[in-house]
Formats: sequence, C-alpha cells, structure tokens
Amino acid sequence: MVTTPDIPSHDVANHDASEALADRIRRAEAKGTPLRFVGGDTKAFYGRPVQGEPLSTREHRGITEYDPVELIVSVRTGTPLRELEAALAANGQMLPCEPPHFGENATVGGMIATGLSGPRRPWAGSVRDFVLGTRLITRQGSEQRFGGQVMKNVAGYDLSRLMVGAQGTLGLLTEVSMKVLPLPGASRSLHLDMPLNDALGKFSEWGRQPLPITAAAWLDGALHLRLEGGPSSVAATAERLGGDELKAGFWEALREQQLAFFSAEDPRALWRLSLPNHTPVLELPDVAQTDVLYDWAGAQRWLRSDLDADALREVVTRAGGHATCYRGANGQSADMPFTPLPSVLEKYHRNLKAELDPKGIFNPGRLYAAF
Repeated sequence: MVTTPDIPSHDVANHDASEALADRIRRAEAKGTPLRFVGGDTKAFYGRPVQGEPLSTREHRGITEYDPVELIVSVRTGTPLRELEAALAANGQMLPCEPPHFGENATVGGMIATGLSGPRRPWAGSVRDFVLGTRLITRQGSEQRFGGQVMKNVAGYDLSRLMVGAQGTLGLLTEVSMKVLPLPGASRSLHLDMPLNDALGKFSEWGRQPLPITAAAWLDGALHLRLEGGPSSVAATAERLGGDELKAGFWEALREQQLAFFSAEDPRALWRLSLPNHTPVLELPDVAQTDVLYDWAGAQRWLRSDLDADALREVVTRAGGHATCYRGANGQSADMPFTPLPSVLEKYHRNLKAELDPKGIFNPGRLYAAF
C-alpha cells in the first residue's frame, strides 16, 4: 500500500484540518449560523447562491491512502483535483468518471459534492459509481465514516453515495475513498462529417456493438468519437469507422466547457438536458441545430436558448428526462436551476434534511429554496 509520503514524483501537501472544521461546525450549530462550504469555488455557479458564513476546506488536504494494486485511493476533500489526478497518472491510473474542473483550484470535495462527470461517463460510470466510502462531519461536530474501501462494504442503504451531488447540504465531507482504473493502452479520436439524424442513428447502432468507444458527441454538423483500449482494437475500429483525426484537446475542452459553444459572450441561458438513450431530436420552438451540443451519445444535451423554463422542462419531462439550468440569461444564476421535485420525492428530501441538518446550517437553499 502506498501512502502520501511514499509517492516520490509528486509533492502532495498533507494536512488534517478536521478538528478545526468540526469546531467551527459545532459553534455554528449552537448559534444556528448558516455556513457556506467553499473548496476551490470553481463550481459555485452550479446550484442556487448560498447566504452564509464561508467555511473553507482548502487546508484539509492530502492523499491518506493509495493502493495502486487494489485500485483504491482515499483522499481529503480539500485536495486539489489536479494533484490527485497527477498522483494517479504517475502510476498509470485515472479517475474513470473524468470529472470537470472548471478552474485550476478545483478540489476533490467539489467533484463529490456536485457529482459532475465528463464525456466518458456513459461507458465508464458516474462519480457516484466509484465512491466506496466517505468521512463526514455532522451537525454535532463529530466525524463519521460511511462505507469503506471495498465494494462489499457499500451494500444496502449507502449514505456515502448519497453525499454525491448533495452539494454540502447534509454535512461537510472531509474524506472520500474511490475506485480508480488503469489508463487506456491506446487512444484515438475521430471527426466524421455527418447530419444530426444520421449521427443519432449511429449512436444507437454502435451502442449495441462491442466497440471501444469512450466518448461520442455531435456538434456543428460533425460526429466526434473517442476510441480507447488495446492498441489493436483501437486501430481496427478507427479503420472501420473512417473519418479524420480529431483536433487534439477536444474532449478536455468539451469537459471544461471551453468550446466556442459555451462562450460567455452568448447572452442566452445554458441548459443541460439529461435524456434516455436513443431519444430523438426534441421539438423545441425557435431552437436551431447549432443551439444544441449532443454529448454522451445523445443522452446529455447542452442547449443555448431563451425558452421559458417551465415550457422547456415540460417537453423534456415528456421525453423521460430532466433539465438543469447551468447559467441563466447573461450569465446570471438561475433562481430554480434544478427540475422541481415530485411531491413524494420532495417529502423524502425534506425528511432527510430535517434529520441530518434540522437547523439548516449546511449550505441552505443550495439545491432548492425550500430547504
């Protein structure tokens, strides 16, 4: 097993600030003072603005355990995401969910709190799929551990994975244990000029075949593919599918929303539509093909539009999906970024929040205004 001091090629800062964080939470709970958790603050736009005293996790950092043979790493949540990825890459490994950074200061905690995944997600899995266990500071200021470091420890009701995407509304994450995977032996990306409907048909056709595809997107009249795996398999598939070599850096630019499609100069709202596989083109008024970027083989679609939020969500819901407003018009935060919860699901959310945070001190209103 490798621990932080034994990783020779990367200077990963190591500092346990859990007691100081716990003390701050105990005092906030006693006074009923709302707290706004802050890591790298690169994903602050995601969700509703939080009014509360900032509590930074940046000093709580470091890889606490790393076993490259068992493909398991445990890391404090204030650790910069780039440092974790560099340590894994030095051992020929990676975070398979390919999480976005959205800035140099992105932390592991932000990755877990938002649960956002990159282009590889449909083929490898989401952030939640690779979480084995977590440490959490509760409202009483005690640090609790949920799950463990092996998959068999996370059977049943899994509170550790429940924290993925909760955006700090249930407690302060201090450490996470994750499964990692080896880097692919070969990688090649292709650009194929193709109409949208043809591309959607190819997504469906190729999804039924054992092809080494790990990313598939359609933008500006072209299908973009990434092939990863054994060198012979990648080479044979590339020859079979044809097309041109895709410009280097495309997938990172897509993951980090640095393509021209995501330009901040576009005053329209940016929407993320999550849809079932093989969903056809949605009938949305005044939406051109150039207003939509199809990712995850069409299951995730980015939309630039001034459509009314309720009307858009009605269309997406009828198709079996949901719509999230990443950024409102002119880059402003949306008042209701997430799809309203059905009454039964909202009841469970309220009950869970009331159980773990009855005074509402943890990132109040971050997900929904009511809690």
